[in-house]
Amino acid sequence: MFPYYDKAVRGTEREDSLVILQFLQGMIGQQFSFLNYYKEIPVSYNATLLTVENEMAEFEVHEYQAKVINIEKKTLIYSHNLSTFSEDMIGEAFYVSSAKKRVILCNYGYAKIRSDMRRFVRVLLDNPVEAELLFEGDVLKGSVKDISLGGAAISTTSDDLLVPGLDINMFLKLPDLTGNSMHEVGMSATIVKIIGTNAPFTCIVELHAEKHSQQQIAYYINQRQVEIIKELKDINI
Repeated sequence: MFPYYDKAVRGTEREDSLVILQFLQGMIGQQFSFLNYYKEIPVSYNATLLTVENEMAEFEVHEYQAKVINIEKKTLIYSHNLSTFSEDMIGEAFYVSSAKKRVILCNYGYAKIRSDMRRFVRVLLDNPVEAELLFEGDVLKGSVKDISLGGAAISTTSDDLLVPGLDINMFLKLPDLTGNSMHEVGMSATIVKIIGTNAPFTCIVELHAEKHSQQQIAYYINQRQVEIIKELKDINI
């Protein structure tokens, strides 16, 4: 999973946590907007601040939010309109219960949420989708790790042909998640960057799909979203 926030420090981490806790002490009963991600799908519901004591704050949350907080062991909190500071916040999970719809957070810090800048819904893939990157006289095969209408992260065993800024053609073999069929979808793409110094490498590409290919990718992403949401509903903690 790629980071969707930047941590920010005003003083020391300890000082920042105490300032946030002092702010929260005056906000009991107020609602805050939480943000987590489950397999790249945003999970964001309002949470009500119940108590603040012993450098911890207890919130009443949506059960789905509790489930993902239990997985990520933290949550992002959007800056409140009554806040004395402009930064978003992050808190670590001390206690989580989806059945009771309660979380207790500690070790607060400031954060800048970057995922709001995403233009497209992104989904993480549990099962690999085969990709073929076409170069002059050569083909590099890889597996799609996550995908949106605007881009994809592709795992490859070699980075010899991968040059940031290079325009290529590529094919994706997208399965129909409701049946047994497979759709080969072609498009042009631009290599954005390569992550890693040893194999497997992650190649980030920007997709330039024509209308028909976009529709096929969008259909696959929608199917994958349904899978992920159902999986989240079925999690028991």
